[in-house]
Amino acid sequence: MSVYEPSQAAEHIPIVDFSGAFSSDPAIRHAVAREIHRAGCETGFFYLKGHGVPAEIMARQLIFSRLFFEQPLEKKLEIRMANSPHMRGYDPIGGQALDVDSPPDLKESLVLGRDLGPDHPLVQRGIPFEGANQWPTGIARFRPQMEAYAAEMIRLGRRLGAMLALSLDLPEDYLEEGLAEPNCAVRLLRYPPHPSDAALNQLGAGAHTDWGLLTILLQDGRGGLEVRSTDGVWLRTDPLPGAFVINLGDMVPRMTNGLYHSNYHRVLNNIGGTDRYSVATFFNPPYDYVFACVPTCLRPGVEAPPPCSFGEHIQDMMNRTRATPP
Repeated sequence: MSVYEPSQAAEHIPIVDFSGAFSSDPAIRHAVAREIHRAGCETGFFYLKGHGVPAEIMARQLIFSRLFFEQPLEKKLEIRMANSPHMRGYDPIGGQALDVDSPPDLKESLVLGRDLGPDHPLVQRGIPFEGANQWPTGIARFRPQMEAYAAEMIRLGRRLGAMLALSLDLPEDYLEEGLAEPNCAVRLLRYPPHPSDAALNQLGAGAHTDWGLLTILLQDGRGGLEVRSTDGVWLRTDPLPGAFVINLGDMVPRMTNGLYHSNYHRVLNNIGGTDRYSVATFFNPPYDYVFACVPTCLRPGVEAPPPCSFGEHIQDMMNRTRATPP
């Protein structure tokens, strides 16, 4: 359990202009990689602007999220996560406690992934978390919007993977094979106003690190995200219009022998008494992809973390944080 301590306004959070990552000029791409290197070493998270995701797709994603969560509970429970062998679907309030041993989180969510049919090789191999989505009914154009947004996240995630590799003095295609068939989960989230009678240390999302490779977070304008700096201070992370927040997940410190950070963060929706909406995209390689320390981060006399598959780590963390059956 991480006991809640009030946050303070952030003096500086890195802002990476990603537009140069799409340049044909290697020098410009290297400049972007240096900014990611600095953010990885200093904080493990940063704002990302110049990412190329159309503003209208971002805005519609939040609108359709609200439309889904405004449905009656009985309607949302028709696609409850318990119905899916792939951890896809609706997770009601209290379904998860991200800060282990704390009360359940005050959030509800809908998890979607790449919608793969039974003939897809990953499905035929029985790879966990890969398969069909559960789609809600009664919301016109919901599925096309979700799939358009997911396609943008996959495009952006692959480019982020290339720049992450470049930031470590590796070839840009170092992670390309692992991200060819990404495990890309898009999680719609609603945080109700924080209740006055919440249990001790009960938050919208308890303090946690993200578990995989990269998280691409879209927020509405309300705020509520708090992150812990490398010196242990909790900082309020106000939304930056048009930008995503990028969190490096736990697999990145494993890859970099501790050079890059995976920062703790949490959500407390206590501003203005209205709902907070966000969309977290967890962009990862497939379940059986093994993370190991990259060659440029091996250091004489420093033992590197042992290799670990993405799936082994994710399954362990899911088991630890389930507050109720999904």
